[in-house]
Amino acid sequence: MAMWGGRFQEATLAEFRDFNDSLSFDYLLAQQDIQASRAWAQQLAQAGIISTDEAAQLDAALADLAVAIDADAKLPLQTSEEDIHSWVEAQLTAKLGAVAKKLHTGRSRNDLVATDLRLWSKLHAQNVRQSLLGAIAALLTFAERAGTAVMPGFTHLQRAQPVLVAHWALAYVEMFKRDVSRLDDALTRMDVCPLGCGALAGTGVAVDRGQLAQRLGFASAALNSLDAVSDRDYVVELSAAASICMTHLSRLSEDVIFFCSGEAGFFKLGDAISSGSSLMPQKKNPDVFELLRGKTGRVLGHLVAILHVLKGLPLAYNKDMQEDKQGFFDLMATWQQSLLVLATVLPHLSVNEVQCRQAAELGYSNATDLADYLVSKGMPFRDAHEVVGELVVHAAKQQLALEALPLNELKQFSTLIGDDVYPALQLEAGLQKRAALGGTAPQQVLAALAQAKQWFESA
Repeated sequence: MAMWGGRFQEATLAEFRDFNDSLSFDYLLAQQDIQASRAWAQQLAQAGIISTDEAAQLDAALADLAVAIDADAKLPLQTSEEDIHSWVEAQLTAKLGAVAKKLHTGRSRNDLVATDLRLWSKLHAQNVRQSLLGAIAALLTFAERAGTAVMPGFTHLQRAQPVLVAHWALAYVEMFKRDVSRLDDALTRMDVCPLGCGALAGTGVAVDRGQLAQRLGFASAALNSLDAVSDRDYVVELSAAASICMTHLSRLSEDVIFFCSGEAGFFKLGDAISSGSSLMPQKKNPDVFELLRGKTGRVLGHLVAILHVLKGLPLAYNKDMQEDKQGFFDLMATWQQSLLVLATVLPHLSVNEVQCRQAAELGYSNATDLADYLVSKGMPFRDAHEVVGELVVHAAKQQLALEALPLNELKQFSTLIGDDVYPALQLEAGLQKRAALGGTAPQQVLAALAQAKQWFESA
């Protein structure tokens, strides 16, 4: 039976009911609806609307309902109720009769669903946070395992300068650390309780909304009833945080897909995280990373959808807001699953150190080191840049590395070049020079790893 049937004399069209009802997805809010209802019953008793005995009956029945939901989360789907609020009330009415009908005094589904969804969001944001920390831990372990292995760094997908593999991994640690901070910010802002704001203008019952918020685990009560029932900023913020984090996951996945390719061969996929081809027996495909990359688009789509739902809504509550849940539930589940998968598969990813080093030594990646060498001899950098560019052309024509050119040929381009140029062109020399904060020098990367681990321990 609908919670709003008294005003209407004709039956609801089946087509409208199918279009309007939300139980098929908002059943996921069952525990939060029960939690909010238990807190509300207590406040009704304190306000003298119901007796202490009636409040105790409601609380016991709601507690039993919570146990039933724990045992079978899809229990509400066995009924034809309109939404999760109607289902909870119907279950209570079947058990308690008239007492159950008093529970909705002074509240609206508007403030109730706003409370339910905030409670659900807080819980699942905390769960995602733990999964994000798990992904960071896996990256830190990968960086430790990589040790001092060196690989090419890229700009424009062209070999640029050598970097440590650990330095690459720690770049994603920095991204995920920012994702943690975004989650924390969103959790702080969503931590206000809408319950007691009624449909839009506030409740007519003398409840203590501060006490109500405290019982439900919120930091405070919402200060404006119009805003409280219609605010979905926290859905947008979590969706945006998820979209940014999934974009980081997608970038990492793209790197790994390329690094595992035959053209690169820097990383090796373990059999446990690879799939094959139904036609080509030699194939070993990075499907898990391709799926992580693909699921990013799905999450980004949900962010765009909720923004479109909200962009033209007047105050206060509008039925459009029912569209805030399906995509958001899927977004949060996809986000958490993706992070859990990343943490699971990273231990099965290994570094081909020999191939990485060989690739790092190709492509004139030490050209900048030669320019720096000339600068150390007194040549302005812009002039050194031009000289080295000409030297690269000269070496490429002979298919030789810069360090393979004889000294007399090097001197043709600058008389400043001496025998001491060859040690400066070695791979390790170039790495060691990049010892400023944030650089890829082994000692700097080791310090960055230690700092990241320290951050992790306090996170």
